[in-house]
Amino acid sequence: MIKCIAIDDEPLALRQIETYISRVADLQLVALCHSAAAAASVMGEQSVDLLFVDVNMPDKSGVDFVRELQNPPMIIFTTAYSEYAIDGFRLDAVDYLLKPFAFAEFERAVDKARSLVELRRLRDKKDLSIAEAEPADNAASDSISIRADYKVSLVKYADIIFIESVGEYIRLHLTSGQRMMTLLRLKNMESALPADRFMRVHRSYIVNLSHVTGYARGEVFLDSGDRVPLSVNYRDTFREYIDRKHPSQM
Repeated sequence: MIKCIAIDDEPLALRQIETYISRVADLQLVALCHSAAAAASVMGEQSVDLLFVDVNMPDKSGVDFVRELQNPPMIIFTTAYSEYAIDGFRLDAVDYLLKPFAFAEFERAVDKARSLVELRRLRDKKDLSIAEAEPADNAASDSISIRADYKVSLVKYADIIFIESVGEYIRLHLTSGQRMMTLLRLKNMESALPADRFMRVHRSYIVNLSHVTGYARGEVFLDSGDRVPLSVNYRDTFREYIDRKHPSQM
């Protein structure tokens, strides 16, 4: 079971999350909290695996609350304002839900958390070794080998849209819609990828440059419809690449 707490100052929002949680068999609701202070009190008495945290609360914002936690559990932010998503990315949140959200969106976010829980359990049991991402043996190869799910899979570079860091893991987002998770640091993955095809745009994100369609206001737009944050530290390098390769398009 995944023990969870929902934090939101709006009673109707809490009631909706409570209803959604009740529809997922492996979620156990520990508490409904109307403030960050109430959640902190509950967490001081028992362990929690997952927090559903509203961003905009009167006593303390959800982002500030999570940032102050010593050992935060998995986080799924809920917010009515899409601009707060970037703050969630910076804190390695599992996902964020934009209000009002349907059960299908809620379930997809929980699926991400469930995958992360399973990977951690496998690691703790030593059933999953530390993954190593390596270019395929053939120097002319257009693939990378990824160790995950008890096997090594060859993933074509062209099929990778972007890669995100999720704590000790990385998640590959593929053109097929599949999401592949493996125990690996993002910096190790970055060193294994061809630098002329992939670029780090954020401390938690690498993009496949062939899937980039544009950028604006601290975000990179991808042909899959996804957006990933573009941080100040990587912005100049990214802009130089775009201006050099696509001077008339972007």
